[in-house]
Amino acid sequence: MTLFTVISFLFFTGLVAFLSYILTRKDNLHTSEGYFLAGRSLGAWVIAGSLMLTNLSTEQLMGLNAQGYEFDMSVMGWEVGTTIALILVAIFLLPRYLKGGIKTIPDFLEERFDTGTKQIVTILFLFGYILNLLPPVLYSGAVAINGIFHVPEALGISSTAALWLTVWAIGVIGSIYAIFGGLKAVAISDTLNGIGLLIAGLMVPILGLTVLGGGSIVDGFHEIIKHSPEKLNSIGSPSDPVPFSTFFTGLLLVNLFYWGTAQHIIQRALAAKSLKEGQKGLIIAAFLKLLGPFFLIIPGIIAFNMFGPDLEPMKAYPMLIREVMPAPLAGFFAAALFGAVLSTFNSVLNSSVTLFVLNIYKPYFNPSASDREIVARGKVIGSFLAVFAMLVAPLLASVPQSFFQYMQIVNGFYNVPILTIIVIGYLTKRVPAIAAKIALVLFITIYGYTQLFMDGEIYFLHILGILFLLCSGLMLLIGKIWPRQTDYQLQDRQVLPLTRWKLLYPMSIAATALMITLYLLFSKAGIGT
Repeated sequence: MTLFTVISFLFFTGLVAFLSYILTRKDNLHTSEGYFLAGRSLGAWVIAGSLMLTNLSTEQLMGLNAQGYEFDMSVMGWEVGTTIALILVAIFLLPRYLKGGIKTIPDFLEERFDTGTKQIVTILFLFGYILNLLPPVLYSGAVAINGIFHVPEALGISSTAALWLTVWAIGVIGSIYAIFGGLKAVAISDTLNGIGLLIAGLMVPILGLTVLGGGSIVDGFHEIIKHSPEKLNSIGSPSDPVPFSTFFTGLLLVNLFYWGTAQHIIQRALAAKSLKEGQKGLIIAAFLKLLGPFFLIIPGIIAFNMFGPDLEPMKAYPMLIREVMPAPLAGFFAAALFGAVLSTFNSVLNSSVTLFVLNIYKPYFNPSASDREIVARGKVIGSFLAVFAMLVAPLLASVPQSFFQYMQIVNGFYNVPILTIIVIGYLTKRVPAIAAKIALVLFITIYGYTQLFMDGEIYFLHILGILFLLCSGLMLLIGKIWPRQTDYQLQDRQVLPLTRWKLLYPMSIAATALMITLYLLFSKAGIGT
């Protein structure tokens, strides 16, 4: 790591911080809506940019490219498949969220079912965020940055010391955004970092293809088609990381949960200045997700053709960067990568605080708390959660590497169960609260049994799809036998304009058509074999 790399890294990182401060310094952060929902003032491009960078992390950059190196394009289902989920959220879920004026997803469940259901879901969210997201995000981000930019060697310290240093650097800076800047500072910094990451991310395959093709991008792509066309096939078989059949079962459900009900994601759309801006932001994000395969999977395939099949897959992307990234651009790339880790961490931290303060602290500890006091308590709780994550993250170095392969499986304990009761809650009027509670307990119990005792006999995404249908049917049956005494009616809280975006349906059709085109291109009907 050269002095120029360090200076350029500090410059770009500092520029994002400075611009975020300038753009948010006059915001009112003393009200819960101003602090947790950016005063409901976010526009479409900020929503889209924040969604994209909150979603992107080093786990994706390293992990998906590793799977591209080891397998093929089938893993693009996690990226391209989200297009359908974002469209469904924009058309069906967001209008209902904004009409109800909710601040957190559990708020809707309290109104639709009861307080008990709300608290169960809040605890499930916090379990997933505090234990399964915050520490792993810090750890994987620190490992990636240390590996790509040789931080131990550059600073003359041990790998362990470098890990702790990087974890705390990410954690402290991310905490400043999340705790002291509120959601708007997080969203603005996400958007700025997102622009940098998109540019830097797309530079990697362009430079990689150029090197592979001896100076020609086209020749580089021809090299891939000539020597490994099987890797350009997106139609995954049962032995691939994402079998194509899951697109019609658990994959769609997981994507719907993530983009439509996960608090740290949907909170950006809940902060929209209008329904029109919120829907536009979600559809812009749907188009941006279609770029994912080109910088999240193709580089892994380039690395396969450049270095051969004998690398450890997780080392493919870092090695490619070191091979093709010019030294003058290394600092910019490091800043973009740092921003990606920062974004995911500060977004999850902000949403964890939102859930805890609004759904646990205020109702149970101080129901009469003013907005100013809620915000103050939120900062204290946020500081505690950040320190906890920074202390735990380096300890994950002693956990077997297979731990991270199970993160998606662990998320299954709360993501699709929550989605199930939300979908049934919105689609029906008479299903009672007891049905939601029974469905949650049954779903989690059966899913846990399959993961502990069935040893992967059925792919976990298929299990999630089966349980979604089973528990949805059970809720409908209970609603038929023991219905609510009165029909549920969604109240219009009139918190913002609810005029739909006039281009919602044409743009949704265009995004879907592009998604299908990508699947056809990367298949046996296109350039794959």
